[in-house]
Amino acid sequence: MQDMKEIFPHIVVDLNIQGGKPMIAGTRVPVEVIVGHLAAGDTTEQVIEEYGITQKDVQAALKYASKVIGDETLIYESAVSH
Repeated sequence: MQDMKEIFPHIVVDLNIQGGKPMIAGTRVPVEVIVGHLAAGDTTEQVIEEYGITQKDVQAALKYASKVIGDETLIYESAVSH
């Protein structure tokens, strides 16, 4: 039985791996790890070397993250003075 499902080009999920978090296809590297390292100031080259992934993998992670953020809708209540 195949539990892995592609949810975005080059991004997969499998409930049995990494708790079902989105990860780079063919690896166990979660998208959030790649994006987190880049956000912390690591270079693409450092991330590639650290995780044994490719430039294409990094770009796929960023494109997926961008899509998820772009699809997100925040609902909030404004503060009201009484």
